[in-house]
Formats: sequence, C-alpha cells, structure tokens
Amino acid sequence: MNSLDIVQQRLSNQHLAGNPLGKPEEVVAWLGAVQAQDYAGAKWAIGQRVQGADDAGVDRAFDEGKILRTHVMRPTWHFVAPEDIRWLLELTAPRVNGVNGTMYRKFELDEALFARSNTIIAEALVGGRYLTRTELSTALERAGIAAKGVRLAYIIIRAELDAVVCSGPRRGKQFTYALLDERAPQAQSLPYETALVELTRRYFTGHSPATIDDFAWWSGLTKTQARTGLELVGSALIRETVGDQTYYLAPNLPLVKEPSPTAHLLPNYDEYLISYRDSSPVLDPAHAHLIERQNPIFAHFLVIDGRMVGAWRRDFQKDTVTITLRRFVTLSDTEEAAVRIEAERFGQFMGMANVILEQA
Repeated sequence: MNSLDIVQQRLSNQHLAGNPLGKPEEVVAWLGAVQAQDYAGAKWAIGQRVQGADDAGVDRAFDEGKILRTHVMRPTWHFVAPEDIRWLLELTAPRVNGVNGTMYRKFELDEALFARSNTIIAEALVGGRYLTRTELSTALERAGIAAKGVRLAYIIIRAELDAVVCSGPRRGKQFTYALLDERAPQAQSLPYETALVELTRRYFTGHSPATIDDFAWWSGLTKTQARTGLELVGSALIRETVGDQTYYLAPNLPLVKEPSPTAHLLPNYDEYLISYRDSSPVLDPAHAHLIERQNPIFAHFLVIDGRMVGAWRRDFQKDTVTITLRRFVTLSDTEEAAVRIEAERFGQFMGMANVILEQA
C-alpha cells in the first residue's frame, strides 16, 4: 500500500468516490460524527456524499431531528445520529470536560453550579419547548446565574456534555436547543467497552486507512483508549505497514476508483481532511503553510484525485455563486474541466442558477 492507495481507499470509504448514500442521516451514522462548527460547510460535507442532495434538504433533516448537532468528542460541534448521541457523549464527555477544565475554572464554573444550571435549562425546555441561546441566558440570569458571553457558552456546552440538551430546529436563522430526552428518545446508552468498540469500528469503517494516532485525534480519546479500542475490535480490522506507520483498514469494503481527474471542492472541516492527525497522504508538506487557520479567507480546500491542490471561497449574490480559487500548483486543462464540473455541482446543491469561477 502506498500514498495513492491510501487516498483512493479513503475517498471510497468516505463515500466521496463511488456510490453516494441516500440520506443525510446515513452519512452521519456511517462516519460516526461529522464536524459541524461551520454549519453551512458541514451541510455541504454531507451533500458531497448524498445522491441528489441540496442545501435545503440537509436543513430539513436537521430541523426534523434526523441529524443532531452537539459538542462531542473534541470540544467542538459535530453532527451525530439521534440513536448514537447518548453513548457517544457518555464515552467522550469525560475527555472533553478535562480539556474544558481551564475555562471552567477561569469563569468560576464548578459542579454545584453546573447542577443548578442544568436543572434550570431543563425546566425551561421541558414540554417540547425550543429556546435560543439568548433565551436560555435569560432563564439562567433570572435564577441568579451570570450567563453571558463565553461563560454562557461553557454553561450550555456542559449541558450538552451531560446529555441534558442538544440541537432543536432552527427558528429562522437562529439555532435553538431542545431537551435531549425529548428530541432523541431513541438515544441509547451502551456499556463502556461496547461503546468504545462501536466508535472504533465506525471510525475505521468510514475513514480507513488510518493510524491509531489518527483515531485518537479524531475521537479526542487518549491513545491508551484508542489502543484498547483496536484491541477489542481485534481481527475485524486488518493492518498494513507503510514506512514507519501502521494503518488499520476495515476488510471487505469495496474500493471504488473515480475517473482521473476528479475534483472535490471540500468545505473547511470536511472529514476527509480534519479526521487525520497526519495530513501527508493528501497534502504536500511544501503547501502546508498555505492552509493555516490564521488565513480563513481561503478556508475551503480544492482536492483533485484525493490530493489537496488549492483552496477556495464562495460568495453569493442573488441567484449567483462566485467561486474564487487559489491554486497551489498549475492544473492541466482536464483538471480545470474537472474543477468546473465540481463547481457546477456545488452551485446546484446551493440552488444557484449561475456559477462563476475566478482566480484569486
């Protein structure tokens, strides 16, 4: 197995190549979780993997509770399946709370306060009520808890991690919160080892080939936990050694190779890019400085045949989307044509009548 094999298998296992999945919720369940602090970008990440998807359709899946958004694994938002949200939180929340500990102390948030704030939030939401962050702030302030700005954010994050709340439907452009018990009554708990096995299996089925360091990075678990997960999964995964790296793969998954060149305009936190500690299989180290998060203007990534070759941004005006490209390398005519095809696909997903491609 070489770097080309790695990127081709990842594209296939992540359903960026070959047969797309049928529904947004199938993508989220297949991958285990989809990073989603950028809501618009995360919708396109899902849309890349669903046959005939459009932006409005992913919105509907979210508003109907078919996919949920919460803080889980690393301390950031992810889309998760309603059936999975509880066991995922029970498995990963201790690590996230550990990471958040410094901020908890900075804002004088202790266990007694979290117990009070969780109760107040639950009482405000019970009975199918969906409230915005501002409305939750009002409820907390009325009860004598200072709840503004970053302090409020960590109070709500803790309520998410404690499985008290999760995402509700949007109210216009605003996000709301719901009681997790009411929004996802089908959510189930799993014994610790069962949950660890399931998360390990999901990650390597949907993301392999990947290393133990990749899994620990994506899940936010310790390397010891990641290693235990692999030991428990055992022969359900196979090993391949490339140089000094050991990759784990789910066997019997079809390898679907797309015609070359095939382009993908991936959003900033797409699972193809964000879910691996080691980016070398997809990104030339000489270009790594070009995608630093300190330069968010070109935060989205142009990928051709599984390799990152540029960045892009999009601007909307009425029924037109303008996609501005920043190429890291010179593209051939056939590669440029592949980019145009992908740009049109993005425009169709967004419901735009016109797509304009520009060079930065």
